[in-house]
Amino acid sequence: MLPMGKPVSLDGIQMCVVETAEGGEVNSETIFRFVQNGAVVSAQYAGGKVKLGYLVGTMTEEGLHFRYAQVDTEGRLDGGYSTCEISRLPDGRIRLLEHFQWASREGMGTNVFEEIAVQPASAAIEKPA
Repeated sequence: MLPMGKPVSLDGIQMCVVETAEGGEVNSETIFRFVQNGAVVSAQYAGGKVKLGYLVGTMTEEGLHFRYAQVDTEGRLDGGYSTCEISRLPDGRIRLLEHFQWASREGMGTNVFEEIAVQPASAAIEKPA
């Protein structure tokens, strides 16, 4: 939910992390692909230090709450939990302010996710001269 109770859907949204906490593993190379069915939200992610990760959680009036599990490029398996505040950027894209806590190791922090603007397929096609 956005401030003022306006519902938001993450279904079909792709995001990357634009600000990473010191103890975080995700970065601008990590791409998250979200699916949402009602209040249930999931995402698969990979890139940067993360070979493969998944998150699953719920959307409530307070924001997004999820658990995550991932394998890094060195083969280490880790996981934890997060809460996210949801907002919109001036251009309409979705922004998540994630507060995470590792469960498998020491550390916590805050990451900032932003929706990746996807060009319409027609805009990516070059027209012959």
